[in-house]
Amino acid sequence: MDFSERLSALASKVLDEAVSVETEEATKNAFVMPFIANVLGYDVFDPKEVVPEFTADVGIKRGEKVDYAIVKDGEVQILIECKINKGELKIEHASQLYRYFGVTNARVAVLTNGVVWQFYSDVDAPNRMDQKPFLVLDLRDIDDTVVPEIQKLSKASFDLDSIVSAAEELKYVGAIKREIGAVFKEPTVELVKFFTSRVYDGAFTARVREQFSPLVVKAIRRYLNDQVNGRLKAALSAVPAAVDDTDHGTADDGAATDHVDPDGDGIETTAEELLGYRIVKAIACSEVKPERITQRDSKSYFAILLDDNNRRPIARLHFNASSAKYLGLLDEDKRETRHPITSLDGIYAFAEQIREAVRRYA
Repeated sequence: MDFSERLSALASKVLDEAVSVETEEATKNAFVMPFIANVLGYDVFDPKEVVPEFTADVGIKRGEKVDYAIVKDGEVQILIECKINKGELKIEHASQLYRYFGVTNARVAVLTNGVVWQFYSDVDAPNRMDQKPFLVLDLRDIDDTVVPEIQKLSKASFDLDSIVSAAEELKYVGAIKREIGAVFKEPTVELVKFFTSRVYDGAFTARVREQFSPLVVKAIRRYLNDQVNGRLKAALSAVPAAVDDTDHGTADDGAATDHVDPDGDGIETTAEELLGYRIVKAIACSEVKPERITQRDSKSYFAILLDDNNRRPIARLHFNASSAKYLGLLDEDKRETRHPITSLDGIYAFAEQIREAVRRYA
């Protein structure tokens, strides 16, 4: 597996096991050591690469330990402090990292509970660990833009100079993205007022604010959803199987141009079905290699299969009816349950069931 696939595999493990991990030691064994070993590629049993319970006495603080030190070229490069997989990580949890950062050669310090990984450097002042991380990796919701940066810390692609030199930009871009996410989830009064003033002529009273707050949230989500779908459709237009060059009707029949019936057998594959297939495939890739996820269309439904085997169904898309769409999921006895969805985004609500279907066959 490549780096992204190894990271995705650990993310799936975290999603499956996080609830049952109750102690700090269990967090280390279940999530932290696999991250160091399987994702970053260091030998956790070789003290020349990974030093557990690393000690570097600082001033009057004697005998304090950092959970792990990663060694490269004979020098400590990365310090890792672990906390229990419960609750939110706080900067107060990083006291040992602060003290050790200035007395070792480490340029990167990591605070983690096995699920969230916060990466720190010395952007604000040399040899002094920053108060805020320059990268945050949440294994419950991986931001693809941070993956290449984390890969630079792996044994095979170690490039500390590159990641440290980019730390300042990464720090502020990441912080701004998190603020945008928080605002979109729960918009501030200022944001609601900003948008309301452009569509509503009356005074911005408390009642108006209460009325428009959920509307602003809904509008933002719909806009982002439209942008995502637009990009997916643009990408699909470059795929030969998704392009329909056959005249199925009049020039005014816009819906018909989304359908593909290359064999003339009455089976029409729509762009929406292909978009749904790509969403299911992206979810299933946490369990198996992408090339093992295949699709077959039929007159009744659009099937998504493992290894192109109709005895290994992962999901079915029932998108042919104009009035409603359904995601079909099958149990161990191949009994199908249809779940209504209002948009393609609704597929994500069944991510764990999709992964479970893959695990049954993989």
